[in-house]
Amino acid sequence: MDIAIRELLIRYAERFETPSFLINDPSWFMHQVDGCNNQEIMAFIASCLSYGSRKQFMPKIQFLLHASKGEPFEWVRSGAFENDVPGRPECFYRLYSYHTMNQFLHALRRLIITFGSIGAFAACKSLSLDGCGGNAINVLNALADWFYDSGLQGIVPKPHTSLCKRPCMFMRWMVRDLSPVDLGLWADYVNKASLFVPLDTHVMQTARRLGLLNSMNATWKTVERLTLEMGKVFPGDPARGDYALYGADLPENY
Repeated sequence: MDIAIRELLIRYAERFETPSFLINDPSWFMHQVDGCNNQEIMAFIASCLSYGSRKQFMPKIQFLLHASKGEPFEWVRSGAFENDVPGRPECFYRLYSYHTMNQFLHALRRLIITFGSIGAFAACKSLSLDGCGGNAINVLNALADWFYDSGLQGIVPKPHTSLCKRPCMFMRWMVRDLSPVDLGLWADYVNKASLFVPLDTHVMQTARRLGLLNSMNATWKTVERLTLEMGKVFPGDPARGDYALYGADLPENY
């Protein structure tokens, strides 16, 4: 990698990984509730709805936060969401009807009743079959499988068959510690070196412009390649590259 590009990315990460990043970002919502359980639930719900226009999805997340009265964990665990998100056929947000969201929240409720919390689920699933733990890919696969087995497709996409941007973003929030944005709640049992850079069209275009990617196709292999490149810039913390690429995508006079 060109030294100038590496130094540029480091500068961008330092500039944009600040509290001001939270403004108009879906990560803001997890900072509006107290306690690990509430933050995990709020972050997960926010990540699942974070696609399309921020002007459209941010109010939907705000609606759910307001409905939960700042206690999203108990709101889900008790089933109180039935009053706010009934299983009716009308559209809730884009591809998700109220019925889809209702089924999603029921699946999430079963998860936290079974394991105690999303964090406990992640701690359990981060372990591989050979006993080695701390791998983000294990948690990504387990989350996708849980919701797929609950009859929900697409709302929690799976690695290898999609870019998995929203789950990768959620994992960044949960695992990266010592950050004014990311919470680091799972830092003790998921290694941040195993995180992936969340990839979408804008990030891919920026990465190609900087010479970090050559491929025209956005696949999981592309996610892996970009993460490998970011690991060269941010050893042991490749997902920090998300902030760097965000900065690199902004106008020069921003």
